Amino acid sequence: MNCHYCDDPAAFAAESEGVKVGLCEAHFRERLEELAEADGLEALKEEVDVDRAE
Repeated sequence: MNCHYCDDPAAFAAESEGVKVGLCEAHFRERLEELAEADGLEALKEEVDVDRAE
């Protein structure tokens, strides 16, 4: 799978409602920074419960 934004190989993939999108590391970091600036990162943390220790 290639990155949704460029032709580089995807390092990460996200799937929602049957649609799978790949992102290279650079574009993944860019999107993560955008989410952090838009307060979306906190909502994402709550959704995936990243602070929970098992």
